[in-house]
Amino acid sequence: MSFSFAFRPRILDALRGYSRGRWFADLGAGITVGIVALPLAMAFAIASGLKPEAGLWTAIIGGFLVALLGGTNVQIGGPAGAFIVIVYGIVERYGVAGLLISTACAGLLLFGLGLFRLGSLVRFVPVSIVIGFTNGIAVLIALSQVKDWLGLSIDKMPGNFFSQIHAIALHIDTVNPHALGLGVACLGGLFLWPRLFMHDSPVLLRLPEGHTIRSFVRIPAPVVALVSLTLLAHVMEYPVETIGSRFGGIPQQVPAFALPDLSWDTVRMLVTPTLTIALLGAIESLLCARVADQLATDPHHRKHDPNQELMAQGVANFVVPFFGGMPVTGTIARTVTNLRAGATTPVAGIVHALTLALIVLVAAPLALYIPLSVLAGILLFVAWNMGEWHEFARLRKFSNHYRLLMLGTFFLTVVFDLTVAVEVGLVLACALFVRRMSELFRAEPEAQAMTGIPSLAWRLHGVLFFGAASKVDPLVEAIEKAPMGVQVQLDASDLFALDTTGLEGLEQILKAVSERGGRLTLCGAQAQPASLMERSGFNARLAAQSAAPQPPAAASPPERSPSSGETPG
Repeated sequence: MSFSFAFRPRILDALRGYSRGRWFADLGAGITVGIVALPLAMAFAIASGLKPEAGLWTAIIGGFLVALLGGTNVQIGGPAGAFIVIVYGIVERYGVAGLLISTACAGLLLFGLGLFRLGSLVRFVPVSIVIGFTNGIAVLIALSQVKDWLGLSIDKMPGNFFSQIHAIALHIDTVNPHALGLGVACLGGLFLWPRLFMHDSPVLLRLPEGHTIRSFVRIPAPVVALVSLTLLAHVMEYPVETIGSRFGGIPQQVPAFALPDLSWDTVRMLVTPTLTIALLGAIESLLCARVADQLATDPHHRKHDPNQELMAQGVANFVVPFFGGMPVTGTIARTVTNLRAGATTPVAGIVHALTLALIVLVAAPLALYIPLSVLAGILLFVAWNMGEWHEFARLRKFSNHYRLLMLGTFFLTVVFDLTVAVEVGLVLACALFVRRMSELFRAEPEAQAMTGIPSLAWRLHGVLFFGAASKVDPLVEAIEKAPMGVQVQLDASDLFALDTTGLEGLEQILKAVSERGGRLTLCGAQAQPASLMERSGFNARLAAQSAAPQPPAAASPPERSPSSGETPG
């Protein structure tokens, strides 16, 4: 099969017949999502153990490249909550330099996945594993924000679950009531704000059309919480930790291009973080693209190209580290916001990046006053929305296999880390799949006409592969107990697939029949099993056995015991 390089960003097709109306729709959506991205980008970076500008410029540069080069119409790229736990662990163990190198290497890996048309492989990850690690990450994000939400006096939060709980318990008596008040107000406001302005809410029903308050409907809740609570804390002079007190503010300039200290030994040491970032980035971005496809109502919308999207994510993740950024992926919350704000093309994603850049370059000094407890409240809200908590209640409706995969991945993510959870989850999923498939194979005994010749017959159903090969053993045992000259017939018309281990089982049947001086007949083989039997020489051995002279059969065949016809299944 020949390989052809295909790199065609979606924006090239989206701009065909681009109208003025679509431009204004994309402009409005881009500005909206750019404003929404401001508090989230800072919060994600701070929670990851980085400076707030790392998240901001990741959203700007990464978001611009994903929109410009991606394979979707409305996807917004940038830092994501799913990476908080991963990035924090990498920074704690390998330092910021290790994060930059592993992110750049993950970018190369993502680009390679898209280049070789492997985007569809991400769909092979079972949904139970995706739900398990997503809920696990949401728990870890929420736990990591308790320190700032309560205003606890902890110099540095540890990286693992039990150590974090221990640290919080030791310092629970240092709660800052002002920080807690702001955090509770932020969290409560984020839940209440959208409900105040629903179409059937009592607030809107009592207001006439065109009332000034109705214009607030379009202002995103995180922006309202960030601005109002920052003003409150500044005016009231609350003694709470802010971005300025912890980080000294945000530079009002584009970060300088810098090469990390790269060496082959360092790259080898960072293989696991690289694979983790690449895997999570691929899953998150393509999952986000699928969600956007399902929600899109625009007649011009086209389904995403997973390979082009992975190449764009690869470019973004390779470039962003040279400006001190963190991993980039598709972001579901901002993509859905972009879609609902009226976006139709990747132009909205470009506008989002430019809007965010303008805010940072013009209004960066104002970020000094943002309380960290407010950002923690925003992240707690993100964690709540990120988790699919209803799936726990639905577990009773699914099989034990599904429960084991989902709960196992969830607990491994929380207690250990995402890499261990996904690795164990995939191995377990493969093992459970093999077991499930093996249960589908069966060999049913068939009645034989009384011809005076001892005979056995089975109809094979399903897939005879390495996981089901042991189910051939009862057939071999039944043949070994049969009289000399036994005639065996296998009907393979319902045998859909056969692998080499399964073929070895058929060889055992042929050998057992030959030792009894009998004859094996195999009929009705479908295309794939027939091809393997022909290529392996099984058909030739079967024909040679059939042509061999047959010994005289027993005078009268013994009555077949019920066990001789039993097969597993």
